[in-house]
Amino acid sequence: MPLEGTCCLIAQICTSGTGNSVILVFRRRDVQALELHEQPPERRQWWMMIEILNEDSRVLKVGLICGGPSAERGISLNSARSVLDHIEGGDLQVSCFYIDYDMNAFAISSAQVYSNTPADFDFKLESLAKVFPVIHGRFGEDGGIQELLERYNVPFVGTGSRECRKAFDKYDASLELSKQGFVTVPSFLIQGSEIEECELSKWFSSNQLDPNSGKVVVKPARAGSSIGVTVAYGVSDSLKKANDLISEGIDDKILVEIFLEGGSEFTAIVLDVGSGFDCRPVVLLPTEVELQLHGSVDVREEDAIFNYRRKYLPTQQVAYHTPPRFPPKVIENIREGASILFRQLGLHDFARIDGWFLPNSIDAFSSSAGKFGRTELGTIMYTDINLISGMEQTSFLFQQASKVGFSHSNILHSVIHHACLRFPNLASHNEEGVRKIFVLFGGDTSERQVSLMSGTNVWLNLQAFDDLDVTPCLLAPSEDHSDDSSRVVWSLPYSLVLRHTTEEVLDACIEAIEPVQAAMTSHLRNQVMNDLMESLKKHSWFTGFDIADELPVRYSLEKWVKLAKEVQATVFIAVHGGIGEDGTLQSLLESEGVPHTGPGEAASKTCMDKVATSLALSHGVLTINKDVRRKEDLLDVPALEIWDELTSKLQCETLCVKPSRDGCSTGVARLCCVEDLAVYIKALKDCLLRIPPDSFSKSHGMIEMPSPPPELLIFEPFIETDEIVVASKSVGEKAQGLVWKGNSRWVEITVGVIGTLGSMRSLSPSVTVKETGDILSLEEKFQGGTGINLTPPPASIVSNEALERCKQRIELIANTLRLEGFSRIDAFLNVDSGEVLIIEVNTVPGMTPSTVLIHQALAEQPPMYPHKFFRTLLDLASERII
Repeated sequence: MPLEGTCCLIAQICTSGTGNSVILVFRRRDVQALELHEQPPERRQWWMMIEILNEDSRVLKVGLICGGPSAERGISLNSARSVLDHIEGGDLQVSCFYIDYDMNAFAISSAQVYSNTPADFDFKLESLAKVFPVIHGRFGEDGGIQELLERYNVPFVGTGSRECRKAFDKYDASLELSKQGFVTVPSFLIQGSEIEECELSKWFSSNQLDPNSGKVVVKPARAGSSIGVTVAYGVSDSLKKANDLISEGIDDKILVEIFLEGGSEFTAIVLDVGSGFDCRPVVLLPTEVELQLHGSVDVREEDAIFNYRRKYLPTQQVAYHTPPRFPPKVIENIREGASILFRQLGLHDFARIDGWFLPNSIDAFSSSAGKFGRTELGTIMYTDINLISGMEQTSFLFQQASKVGFSHSNILHSVIHHACLRFPNLASHNEEGVRKIFVLFGGDTSERQVSLMSGTNVWLNLQAFDDLDVTPCLLAPSEDHSDDSSRVVWSLPYSLVLRHTTEEVLDACIEAIEPVQAAMTSHLRNQVMNDLMESLKKHSWFTGFDIADELPVRYSLEKWVKLAKEVQATVFIAVHGGIGEDGTLQSLLESEGVPHTGPGEAASKTCMDKVATSLALSHGVLTINKDVRRKEDLLDVPALEIWDELTSKLQCETLCVKPSRDGCSTGVARLCCVEDLAVYIKALKDCLLRIPPDSFSKSHGMIEMPSPPPELLIFEPFIETDEIVVASKSVGEKAQGLVWKGNSRWVEITVGVIGTLGSMRSLSPSVTVKETGDILSLEEKFQGGTGINLTPPPASIVSNEALERCKQRIELIANTLRLEGFSRIDAFLNVDSGEVLIIEVNTVPGMTPSTVLIHQALAEQPPMYPHKFFRTLLDLASERII
């Protein structure tokens, strides 16, 4: 049924074709279904049914679509979670939809958006009572969904189908940019099976590249900006890697481009602030992407590029600078060019445009004289048009928007309301004893980057409460380990939090208070804000910028604690490991009577030490035998001698090694033989930041190592559990559901506990699923869209009776250790008896957007959404007796 004249808006935040998300916004009283009839012969039939609730005329209904068929669909869930966190409530009401790998679509509850991975979600769909399929058929990556919506007159946020088709294909977009008078990167197209080695050799020669070793970038023409992108050397290597991409089914259209040596990559968010169809793009402050090489593993990586891992996992391998460290004139030119591109390509609402700045022009671009991008200071090139920017919490959109006065919520509302201007029937309506909260994160342990993710997530979620004044605070790395109270804490303005590493945040703080840099940033900020305000002030829905231009403030830890006492703040501790978990920070706060989240000093100290935890639970609770060794002793004694001693004492053939006093995510490895032990000891000796995949005798993923290496290490028998496979439809047409042989009857679980001292309650445990190797990787634990947790455990694995006995034992453990507030307990569970074998207890567990505790809170009845969950933990902190 056509929807002409109806009040609907679909706001796309990321195309499903690139694995990202789509926002649907709709308002209508009487529409019950949107039926899409037979498509042209080359397409299968499309069918969409959207359930519409009774409408409040003051509320604009928003539909959020996530998932899709691409390799980046896991990131889509991250974007969806982030958007949901910041647009729910007020004048917007959100409904959610999920598209699986086979392009089946499901109407889901907003709670289900918080599933961590598509594989995890696909498995859960089998048991979701209120879910029904809403779309069948292949979802296009080339503007297909936009074409569909246009055909049925359904308004949507973002660019139209025709323009999408031009911009999405990197090769076509490059031709269009060149046609529009911009400098472009020389490229060669390899399409389908027609690979002309002779023609590619001629292209190498014409671009002054050695056919045998010339360095190029090989990437899909129609995929996300980081999937399948690799570096090749020479014609043969280029063809091989192009063939690999084609055979893997990533794309049948591959680009070979010159590698831009010596250039700096940048990305710029463009925001349309015009009225209706009057386009007026304003480019925010661009971000420079700096690749950094750390450690012996990275030094060998000469072909470093901004790949998927660097983009989505917080490591020190990449740093962002907003604004870029370019001359002001170059920044001005970048903004000007991106604005022209946005207008000439016919884009709508917002977009992200990526490019490169080469300080010195190179011969390969001599033919581009007179084109836009050639300047006296160097060459500017635009390489990727991202019709929809990523929406993760620290994405470029939010980083750049916060620099010019927009909070997460404000920028998302602005984009949605701007889209409404093109559709008069969608006029929206705005509706018009604060408690101090300090959220502390950072530190100098190996988990400091995860701490930043946790603290950022907590801070953003707590901002949903009008009665809270939440300040993010960075605990800087220690300069003098002898005196913890003299450590430095930075009170952060909004825009400085949105970084991927603690090092970036610290550098940004130091840079922000440097007078010359502060003056330049303030000038550029005002320039962009003036450009925005010129048009935004004409719109009734725009109520002003809500992020002040503030500077960070530096305190000693001692003075920061006294400040917390003075303003009667509650401290939400998100510092993983180190003084955040060993009782030191808790002691400093409790001595001044400052309430804080999590257990007190004594319990924190016990749980931080894995051996002390076992001793505290030695009566009535199963624990794993342990042997503690000093790092120096491991370096001085032959590996064979150590191996024989350990396997004899622990009576096992396979060992698990982990730091004695560190977080749960680094330095943990399975050792199957003396050669494996030798590799691990060498990694300690060489101070490696990470052990590469498959360095041991048994296959495994990347193992992040503590820095500096731990002084004490624990060896214990490796507990064998049966492999659990959550088969995704992306693996094969018939492969779906859960596969578990159940021979050993033991599975690994993680479970949150919450409550007051002596009355801790177990949340629903989660069964952890390892996708690579025998130890959960850093990615699986903390990188959104990666790790799989089955919450609650499927009845096919754990019976309800065993699950209840498990929860009772977990509560006994929590109360024996005198936990309070909240913590996370990792253990092995016997699926028949409900008995648990403790691995470790984390008193400051991960609180990232993909943390398993979020899943467990959502499994409660009624579900606790992230903002409510964090508020509950905060309220428990206020109830504690200090």
